[in-house]
Amino acid sequence: MTRWTMPAEWEPHTRTWMAWPPSGPTSADLDEAGLANVRSAWAAVARAVAHFEPVTMVVDPADIDAVRDLLPTGVDFVVAPLDDAWMRDMGPTFVHGPDGSLAAIDWVFNGWGAQEWARWGNDERIAGVVAAAADVPVVTSPMVNEGGGIHVDGKGTVLVTRTVQLDPGRNPDWTAAQVEEELSRTIGAPDVIWIERGLTRDYGTFGTRGHVDIIAAFAGPDVILVHDQRDPAHPDHAVSAEAIRTLQECGRWRVVPVPAPTVLRDDNGWVDYSYINHYVCNGGVVLCAFDDPNDEVARQILSDVYPDREVVLVDSRTIFSRGGGVHCITQQEPAPRP
Repeated sequence: MTRWTMPAEWEPHTRTWMAWPPSGPTSADLDEAGLANVRSAWAAVARAVAHFEPVTMVVDPADIDAVRDLLPTGVDFVVAPLDDAWMRDMGPTFVHGPDGSLAAIDWVFNGWGAQEWARWGNDERIAGVVAAAADVPVVTSPMVNEGGGIHVDGKGTVLVTRTVQLDPGRNPDWTAAQVEEELSRTIGAPDVIWIERGLTRDYGTFGTRGHVDIIAAFAGPDVILVHDQRDPAHPDHAVSAEAIRTLQECGRWRVVPVPAPTVLRDDNGWVDYSYINHYVCNGGVVLCAFDDPNDEVARQILSDVYPDREVVLVDSRTIFSRGGGVHCITQQEPAPRP
C-alpha cells in the first residue's frame, strides 16, 4: 500500500487554490450589494496570497467574465460549476507519495454534515476538478471530511475535533479508531490529537459543527497556536480553556494562546472571530483582521513564530459572516519533493 503523507502548510507550495463565490441557492440570503461585498472579501484574500505565490481560482461558468475585472493579473482560472466557495473543505487535500510526487485525497463532501441550507451537487466534484487541473492522481476516501477539519504538523500528527469526524451527519457509523486508521492511510498521520469541540458560533447557521482550523493550528513542528477567548462572558471562554488544557497535557509542544479579538457579539450573536484561521504561504502569512485592537497583538505573535515570513492582515469580518475565515477559502498545493 502506498504511503501518503500530508506536508505541513509551511512547506513550499506550487500554488494556492480558491473558489469564486457564485450566485445561487447558498447566496439566496444576499442581495446584489451583499454578494458583491462577499466577492470583494474573497478578492482581497486572493490579492494578498498572490503577492507570495500563484493563485488559481475555480469559477462558475456564469461568473467568468465578471471575475476578470476583480482579481489581479496573474491569477489563473479553472471553470467548473459551483455551489459555494469554501475551497479548503470541498477541494482535495494534497499529499506526497514516497517518491515525493503529489496525489490528491478526495474526501466525501456532503455539505458539512448534510446541513439544511447547504447544496453540494457541484462542490462534491471539485476535488476531482482541481486534481485534474493540477495533473495529479486522485486517492479516494470513504470518510466524510473537510480540509478545515484537520491540521497537520507534517510529521505524523493531526489535530481534529470529535464533533466533526464523529458527527452523525458525516460518519454516523464510524468509531474513533476507524477515523484514526483512515487518517493514517490517507494523510500519513497515525497520531491523532482529539480536541473535544470547536467554537460556539460554528454550531449555528452556516457553521461547520466544529472545524479545528479555527481553534488550533500547528505553526511549526514544535508549536501549536490556540484560540484564547479571555472574556468570561463569551461561551468560548470555557471552550478555548479546555482546548488549551488538552494540548498542554500532551506535553509535546509549545502551546501559544492567541488572544481572541475584543469584540464579543455581532448582529447574529456571539462571534467566532479567530486569528487561528490564518493561511501560511511561500514567504508569507495571511492573517484574519477584524479592525480590533488585538489584530496587532496577533500579528506580532505570528511574526514571532514565523520570523522569516511577512504577516499580512486582511479584513475577514465579511468572510466570517458567511461561516469561515482566510484558511477556509484557501487550499495549498504543495510543491513535489525532490
